[in-house]
Amino acid sequence: QVQVVESGGGLVQPGGSLRLSCAASGSIFNIYAMGWYRQAPGKQRELVARITSGGSTNYADSVKGRFTISRDNAKNTVYLQMNNLKPEDTAVYYCYTDITATTRYWGQGTQVTVSS
Repeated sequence: QVQVVESGGGLVQPGGSLRLSCAASGSIFNIYAMGWYRQAPGKQRELVARITSGGSTNYADSVKGRFTISRDNAKNTVYLQMNNLKPEDTAVYYCYTDITATTRYWGQGTQVTVSS
């Protein structure tokens, strides 16, 4: 069994910053990739950023230049540094961990609210 636990969400004013963390634990021999999706009310879940075991990254166009994903392989932990936050970044952010090419585990989600 694999557990994925996010932390770091909250309320922030526009232009502010937040750092999300996500730790995977349990029966893990290797992690192929980790990343973040988000889902705003009434919208589909969308990929925000992902990072592979080799360090390759991908970002949604809407967050490029503002968000940075990083990873600590020794701790099976991924981080999402979010700067210059906008109201449209408000969503529940979900972390995922791919322990094989076809096996994915999800966290429970953490709320990020950007509002003045």
